[in-house]
Amino acid sequence: MPFAEHPSPETLPEAGRFTAFARVRTPQAGRTLARWAAGLGLLVFAGGFLPWTQNIRSTGELTTLRPQDRPQTVPSTIAGRIKSWRVQEGQLVQKGDTLAEIVEVKDKYFDPQLLARTREQLQAKINGLRENTAKTAALGGQQTALRAALAASLAKARNKVRQAAFKIKSDRADLVAAQADYAIAQRQLERQEYLYKQGLKSLTELEQRRLKFQESAAKLQSVQNKLGTSQQDALNADLELTSLDADYADKLAKSESDRRSASSYQFDSEGQIAKLRNELANLSIRAGYYFITAPQTGYVVRALKQGEGEMVKEGEDLVRLMPANPVLAAELYVRPMDIPLLRVGRRVRLQFDGWPALVFTGWPGSSFGTFGGVVQVIDNIDSGGQYRILVTHEPGTEAWPAPLRVGSGVYGWALLDDVPVWYELWRQINGFPPNYVGDAGKYPAGKAGQEEKKAKPSGDEE
Repeated sequence: MPFAEHPSPETLPEAGRFTAFARVRTPQAGRTLARWAAGLGLLVFAGGFLPWTQNIRSTGELTTLRPQDRPQTVPSTIAGRIKSWRVQEGQLVQKGDTLAEIVEVKDKYFDPQLLARTREQLQAKINGLRENTAKTAALGGQQTALRAALAASLAKARNKVRQAAFKIKSDRADLVAAQADYAIAQRQLERQEYLYKQGLKSLTELEQRRLKFQESAAKLQSVQNKLGTSQQDALNADLELTSLDADYADKLAKSESDRRSASSYQFDSEGQIAKLRNELANLSIRAGYYFITAPQTGYVVRALKQGEGEMVKEGEDLVRLMPANPVLAAELYVRPMDIPLLRVGRRVRLQFDGWPALVFTGWPGSSFGTFGGVVQVIDNIDSGGQYRILVTHEPGTEAWPAPLRVGSGVYGWALLDDVPVWYELWRQINGFPPNYVGDAGKYPAGKAGQEEKKAKPSGDEE
């Protein structure tokens, strides 16, 4: 049943009789407050259905996308003493410009003619190697000649052996003939003596027969001696043949020993030549390290060694250099629970230190002083409990401020799904994570994101 409206004092019949009724009025402030409260309630209720962009907030600093664009130190490759500086801090230098000059401090490099003398040593070794090579070739020719002489001498000695064998055969035949002649002469002498005793032969005939027998005996003895001489000559020929092998084997062994000694010296010389060439190349390269040059175009940030005459060690830093025109990137760190929500190519809004901004994280279109970015790199391992991401400029958006420097602070928030405000409040109150958005293609991606999407097979897309 609806409540009856409270009557005002003017409508009561007794209002004219009492002055108190004239002083009683319904307060207008309460009505106004109620109306404002109702309006605000309706506004808040309606605002609960406004779209809100979920985001992941993180902080970090500016760095560069490419490692070669990050600040670097220029060391001294060799130990030395600073002779002079060629630059000053804040100066723009080109690649290859001389930053400083150093001089030697090691006594083995003090000689100003060290390179020339090392070249002379190398040339002397090369000449010695050339002569030794000729000696090796000569020894090889000598061995060839010895082998040819050995073959000829062996052939000659074998011929002698064969000749001695033939001579023995001939002498043996002569011996057989002489023995037969001796036997015949002996029998004839015996018959002649018998006939002489019978008176049938004269003494003169007997003496002639005895003379012939003596001649046959002498001839037999001569043939026997000749055969002995032939056999001795054959033995000498065999000994000579054997001695030739031994003699020439000794000569060949000596020549081979000399050749191997020459070859050993040649290999040793080649090793020394290679060592000298290496030393000469090292000295030539070392001479180029006396001038510390800029590895790339950039600005001299700070000289880490002061004055002239100061000593520097090998590998000690001399100058800090900041490359010119680096490709800037925001280095942000994200909690592990939020990293599955990010993809390469997802949009990010950035606020840089030193640039005033009015930020509405849930309404990036209404924010002022923020700049667009896109996720370019997501680390695969954590860094101190958080994951590092690199954000570069988003194509088609406002350019990042030109005065930005590497190391400046940056605050960023990655844009996720659009949800009602009431849902976001409810999620925050309950501590729920943002909605998981698997389709990163709905956001404008950078070059890396587009290439990754093109390279990814269609069956792997979420």
